[in-house]
Amino acid sequence: MLGLDHADAGKALFDGIPFRNIRTPLFKVGALLDAGDAHTGRTAKNHLKWMALSNGISMSQVDHVLARVGLTEVAHQRVGKFSLGMRQRLGLAAALLGDPQIVMLDEPANGLDPEGIRWTRDLLKSLAHEGRAVFVSSHQLSEMSLMADDLIVIGKGKLISQGPVTDFISQNAQEWVNVSSPQLRALVDLISLQKVDVKISDDVARVSGMNAQTIGELAFANNIVLHELSTQTGSLEDAFLGATDSSVEYRGEVPSK
Repeated sequence: MLGLDHADAGKALFDGIPFRNIRTPLFKVGALLDAGDAHTGRTAKNHLKWMALSNGISMSQVDHVLARVGLTEVAHQRVGKFSLGMRQRLGLAAALLGDPQIVMLDEPANGLDPEGIRWTRDLLKSLAHEGRAVFVSSHQLSEMSLMADDLIVIGKGKLISQGPVTDFISQNAQEWVNVSSPQLRALVDLISLQKVDVKISDDVARVSGMNAQTIGELAFANNIVLHELSTQTGSLEDAFLGATDSSVEYRGEVPSK
């Protein structure tokens, strides 16, 4: 999309224009692909100033984005002394410098501590709520499940899935019901008669192939007390691993439990 590689077919346009033909691209597209691309001898502020000058962006915007990413206090510190997390914040500041309508980020939470990861998530969600298109490439699936509305899954250069995150999880992750009861063994015996999969661990039965409503009615009909009856769905990670299993290139040995 940014013209750094060439597609075998098709083209990417921003409002009908290829990225390389946009005269002042920072106003249209903000990108963070490598947090280490800033000159280590420059200060954070000077790094952003030369970018602003190249696109006709006001110097006041430099201070604004530094404040937005929390780097005001180290604005005059050389980038070479920054941690990876601080460089990620500087990269986000650069991506937001032109107040673009499209933001493209590759692993934006890489190197951040838990507070920084939460802050990044909230920032990207706020950018989307402002009406911007936010594209994030990431392998941190737990973060994507908390942040993303739509998902594109690619394996070995092929499109595997595209659509809402909730649809992807429901189509590719397992669903089961957790059941807890002081009469658990009697209930499990009744459930097993329905020829569904039941596993017991720590006094909780995991039932696959029967919904919570049916289990509840079965318990009620047999005067069985329930302490828990909850439907569970696999995580985005579970769904991703299931959908991309045939696209895995390198497999290590599975550790024994």
